[in-house]
Amino acid sequence: MSLRAKILTTVCFASAAVLAAFAAGGSATVIEKRSQKMMQIEMEATGHGWVDVRTDGLQVILLGTAPSEAERFRAITRASTVVDSSRIVDNTDVENSVATAPPDFSLEMLRNDDGISLIGFIPSATDRAALVSRLEAQQGVGTVTDMLETADYPEPDGWGMAVDFAVETIRTLPRAKISVDPGLVEVNAIADSPAEKTRIETSLARRRPVELKLVSEISAPRPVITPFTLRFLIDDEGARFDACSADTDRARDRILAAARDAGVKGAQGCTIGMGTPSPQWGDAVVMGLKALRELGAGTITFADADIVLAAAPDVPQATYDKVVGELESNLPDIFSLKAERQKAAEAEGTRPEFTALLDKDGKVSLRGRVTNARSRDAIESYARARFGAASVYGATRLDPDLPQGWPVRTMAALEALDTLASGSVVVTPDLVRVSGITGDQQASDTVSRLLAKRLGEGAAIALAIQYDRRLDPVLGLPTGPECVDRLNGVLAASKVSFEPGSAVIAAAGEKTLDDLAVAMKDCQDFRMEIAGHTDSQGRDEMNLALSQERARSVLMALMERHVLTENLVAAGYGETQPIADNGTEEGREANRRIEFVLLDAKPIETEGAPLPAADATPVTEAEQHAGVTDETEVTAPEGEDEAPLDTLGDDAPPMEEAPDDAGEAPATDDAQTADPQAAETEGSGTGSTDGAPPDTAPEGENAAPAALPEQDPTIEVPVAPAEDSPAKPETRPDGLDTSE
Repeated sequence: MSLRAKILTTVCFASAAVLAAFAAGGSATVIEKRSQKMMQIEMEATGHGWVDVRTDGLQVILLGTAPSEAERFRAITRASTVVDSSRIVDNTDVENSVATAPPDFSLEMLRNDDGISLIGFIPSATDRAALVSRLEAQQGVGTVTDMLETADYPEPDGWGMAVDFAVETIRTLPRAKISVDPGLVEVNAIADSPAEKTRIETSLARRRPVELKLVSEISAPRPVITPFTLRFLIDDEGARFDACSADTDRARDRILAAARDAGVKGAQGCTIGMGTPSPQWGDAVVMGLKALRELGAGTITFADADIVLAAAPDVPQATYDKVVGELESNLPDIFSLKAERQKAAEAEGTRPEFTALLDKDGKVSLRGRVTNARSRDAIESYARARFGAASVYGATRLDPDLPQGWPVRTMAALEALDTLASGSVVVTPDLVRVSGITGDQQASDTVSRLLAKRLGEGAAIALAIQYDRRLDPVLGLPTGPECVDRLNGVLAASKVSFEPGSAVIAAAGEKTLDDLAVAMKDCQDFRMEIAGHTDSQGRDEMNLALSQERARSVLMALMERHVLTENLVAAGYGETQPIADNGTEEGREANRRIEFVLLDAKPIETEGAPLPAADATPVTEAEQHAGVTDETEVTAPEGEDEAPLDTLGDDAPPMEEAPDDAGEAPATDDAQTADPQAAETEGSGTGSTDGAPPDTAPEGENAAPAALPEQDPTIEVPVAPAEDSPAKPETRPDGLDTSE
């Protein structure tokens, strides 16, 4: 080929290459722009305007920040409908999402006879090993099974408090389920008896922290009563129950209605339980009570299906025959009736007796007659086993002519005495008399059943058992010193704040007053003083008046919170009783205080004092337990030693108040007389330095206590001389002796 031809060929190929390259580049540019434009339009049209579209050749690059992962996914999916997905390059981001909320933590504790199971979802910060160890350390728990799951999140508010409360609660409940949530504990448990149910509910309410919400459901099965006993009598003191049992609510209501028809006064109660000998128990009891009402005097005792009707000696024979005949003819078949007329009482001093006296300190004196030396040893050993070896004093004498069965009667009497807090039992050939005070509302029922079981349903017994709620372990009421410590503890934790130089309570002190009202719940039966104190700045008279008015303001604030204040008095002491150095600001702050002082350790029952329910089931007309007299709130029998007056020691925590402004006038006269309760004390010297309350005791304080039935003259009952309680304690909280 010639040179010219070669050159021409080369030029043609080069031109073709240039034209091809130009055409390819132009086509790629057109495709890029078109793809970018179409993609941008599509993104904006479908609500994905946040996408920034770029192109690089055939590649479509998506940029931008998606509001969520879901939006990002939807944008990419939409883009793949415009161009092939292989051409899409996803360079988008997602906004930082809100931190994931922590899960709902919860814990369940299940306890039965085999042990405790832990189920739930708890924070990792909760020490599982320590939780299991705390539960295993409790006596009688058994095996602790840990089935907990954890998550690495911080403990929510109230979680630790709720767990601690649940751990403490499960210790006292052998059959329970406790559910724990932050700030909330739910308790479901089974109690052995209505009394145990009340004890559990009271304990939960008292241990519950203020910030913790508590939901409790405690169930108690009806008690098994054996023998199924009812005892009703009519004598010179009126009609009353010594024991009452019913199998249904309807039977109880019918029995109580029949008792009222027979002359019962005041509230009565009847224990609903299991163990009735017949579904017709209520019918038989109503018939028996009606029969005794027609006789007018006597006793009827039901022990299972056996009935003993004892008519008084002065009941006419014709009336006796008519009533007994009607009762025998109409009783349900299962019941058997034994009717008799009581013998006339023997002359005092002619019958042998055995007496056991139980004092309030738990000391027991055994006096009277026993059959022989062997019987004496058995009785004293039995008493020591029940009351303690060091608590029994024997002073019995031998009498071989005692009736048959005398040792059994004395043993049964001692067993009955063990149900009382203090009292006595007297055994004679024809009667067992039990009298005293107890903190068990069902003590009368218990004693009646016990004596019927030991001596037979026909045994003649006389009961005078009184219930004192202060002795009730279920209620667990505090003593006077415990009340004062509780109230002053509230003040030590948070003072009652006043406006400077006045008796007006500041807003910051309202929470403290609310806490004081809660602490006063079970302490309203004690005579206490609200004492106000100031520092030494300002005139003496001004400080005295200011302290008095501040104490009155606290009393009025408690009254507004529905606290019974009839046993409270307000007194001001000004600067006369400092507990710190008035030369320093810290000392003056400590001296400006409100505090509570116990005036009498012996409680004074008030109308507003709460009473526990006598039975787990509702009782009509607020009826209380059978055997409890109308005066259910009793004091110690006349002649017993009075409780020593309580005082606070030097180590009582100082109570704080807001600083006093020296030189400012005290509260107005209107404020001084605004409290009618405290105004009663003005006649005793509001401006005096001791601030003593009036000598007149609150109404009812010196009323004679409910008397026990007359004891036989042959019984020697030790009586200690009563002491008059002073109106003021001998020692002030700061240790200053004011007796002179």
